[in-house]
Amino acid sequence: MKEFKLDGRIAVITGASRGIGLACAQKLAKYGARCILVSRKAENLETAARKIRESGGKAEAMACHTGYPDQIKAMYEKIIEKYGTLDILVNNAATNPHFGEMLTADEGIWDKTLDVNLKGPFFMIKHAVPLMKDKGAIVNVASVNAVSPGLLQGVYSATKAALVNMTQTLSRELAPKGIRINSLLPGLTDTKFASAIISSDEICQHALSQIPMGRYANPDEMAGAVLYLVSDAASFTTGASLICDGGMLV
Repeated sequence: MKEFKLDGRIAVITGASRGIGLACAQKLAKYGARCILVSRKAENLETAARKIRESGGKAEAMACHTGYPDQIKAMYEKIIEKYGTLDILVNNAATNPHFGEMLTADEGIWDKTLDVNLKGPFFMIKHAVPLMKDKGAIVNVASVNAVSPGLLQGVYSATKAALVNMTQTLSRELAPKGIRINSLLPGLTDTKFASAIISSDEICQHALSQIPMGRYANPDEMAGAVLYLVSDAASFTTGASLICDGGMLV
């Protein structure tokens, strides 16, 4: 268990007020990390952070819209002032404002999706790297859609494919600095983000028919994978794409 311990490490998790992000924050806190929960709405974040503290973990909330580089910069200024260092970054925040044929997406949809799903993680990493002194671990939460585009989710899928590519590029650039960066590719997971699929019997059954395990995941199953990727158990793993999809892509 020693290889999974995160005692004394500072972790930033975006999109942490619910779903996979919250599950990741709870898991990392359970294993000793001091977690900084990041999302747009301060009230929801504080509720999530309080839940972790009540369970004995260390957590605090920092409201930030990761689609805006100026807000990211301001948040990191607070982290520098308070801690001066960072060990772990989990880029989980994402958006999918368009559910339809790709050619029906307008410029506004492209801008919003790129800002949150690709530019956001990039600028989160850009500010994190100088704080990761000789050692750090970054996880970009992508999607199985990065490999096999989701039905009527073309724009979202394209940004997730680009996120995986960016992860691979940065893995080569950051390895000499002692920083590892990997992608997590979740399959269908029971979150508000996936509610449009799970809440529709017809769509959900179609999705489940493509998953050999015959079910969707719960967020904690993704958090376990993230724990591995940020821990010393994955000390020789960088540039990887860890697929957690119940066998869908096999």
